[in-house]
Amino acid sequence: MQIFAVQIEKPDEVNFIMGHSHFIKTVEDLYEAVVQSVPGIEFGVAFCEASQEALVRFTGTNEEMIELAKKNALNIAAGHTFFIFLKNAFPINVLNAVKMVPEVCRIFCATANPTQVILTETERGRAVLGVVDGVKTRGVETEADIEKRKQLLRQFGYKQ
Repeated sequence: MQIFAVQIEKPDEVNFIMGHSHFIKTVEDLYEAVVQSVPGIEFGVAFCEASQEALVRFTGTNEEMIELAKKNALNIAAGHTFFIFLKNAFPINVLNAVKMVPEVCRIFCATANPTQVILTETERGRAVLGVVDGVKTRGVETEADIEKRKQLLRQFGYKQ
């Protein structure tokens, strides 16, 4: 058995969601959940099939996001993982809808940070052990940091 890390490849500003599910129907149900969450949302979905042809299944509304999803799904190549790359939305806009899809078992991350996926590979295939989302924590926020955090949330419209 080998353990190794694979870097998610994406532009810095692009957010994505990575999760694990259990059925080929996932790709269509994720599409429906995301497209119904935000009018005009641009995204791409890819799903690593774990049996039969073991293909990367895909869909979406934006070719660039679809290509990112397909590329990263193929790089990870762990059965039943899925990727949703978002162009004009944040994960918070669609995450609850994604979590409510019956096939979704877990969410590994929802982020725009640089991300590594920690994998193991055996003679049967690959499994996700976890993710490294962003950088190591550097300390505890100060009063100035608290004020910046609050301003940022209000700037995005998430708090009043």
